[in-house]
Amino acid sequence: MQANRLFEIVYLLLNNENMTAKELAERFDVSTRTVYRDVDALSLAGIPVYMEKGRGGGIRLLPDFVLNKSILSTQEQNEILTALQGLSQVGTGEAGQVLQRLSGIFNKTVTNWLEVDFTDWSFGDGDIFDNFKTAILERRVAEFEYFNAYGKKTYRRVEPIQLWFKSRAWYLKGFCTNKQGIRLFKLARVRNLVITKEGFNKRDSLAIRPDSHESYHRQDVTMRLHIAPEMAHRVYDEFVEDMVEVQPDGSYIVTVTWPEDNWVYGFLLSFGEYVKVLSPEYLRDIIKKKALRIAEQY
Repeated sequence: MQANRLFEIVYLLLNNENMTAKELAERFDVSTRTVYRDVDALSLAGIPVYMEKGRGGGIRLLPDFVLNKSILSTQEQNEILTALQGLSQVGTGEAGQVLQRLSGIFNKTVTNWLEVDFTDWSFGDGDIFDNFKTAILERRVAEFEYFNAYGKKTYRRVEPIQLWFKSRAWYLKGFCTNKQGIRLFKLARVRNLVITKEGFNKRDSLAIRPDSHESYHRQDVTMRLHIAPEMAHRVYDEFVEDMVEVQPDGSYIVTVTWPEDNWVYGFLLSFGEYVKVLSPEYLRDIIKKKALRIAEQY
């Protein structure tokens, strides 16, 4: 929406002495002509914004301009500061500086209500997340080795687009030059990541579609499980309320539909003796055989 874009232009100019029309156009994915129209709209609204042509020129605000906080309600001010607090925690651009500046403008104390840590409890690899973030922001090609769901290793060259968090895991969405299409890569399966100095141009999002996930097609299976009371903490961690039936003895009957793969088998086995698959019958046999093979190793 234009109104949101106009507000953001003002905030950007407050935090930067000078920005070119090209920089603003690329940021908002609009034409430079649209940026010029936005500048005209801001001027008509009484914002002292002006343009200078030639070398070193650009779009600026008058040096003594202070944003009139009365144009935003208290709730709107709090929403802006809350959003910036979240962005500052993930190290997004200059959000921290903007947060401090707007806090002063609004005469509000910033509450550190959120902390984000992308590393695993065991060892993790925060560098992968940070490196992909850099590649996305700077539009640099990433090269890495990738293991698919069946352990097959491939070499990939990818133009990173977004980092996604989906179903308890982080993924990279990017244009894979090997496959010539958009793919999703699970960060935990990325090895030997290198962010090259090679840049790439933004692709037309209408010309490419996320036509394939970096995994194989999996059929869904509806499971009915009996879980012992000792696993109460996991029941409430892993399942939503409408999946769970609490039994008189404190145990649980859980009904859940998930894609069937090795992850599901491993998930069920991770409950040890505290879970019993009630249905489907063939899944009971699979878990039984896997448990026996595990026992044979000991």
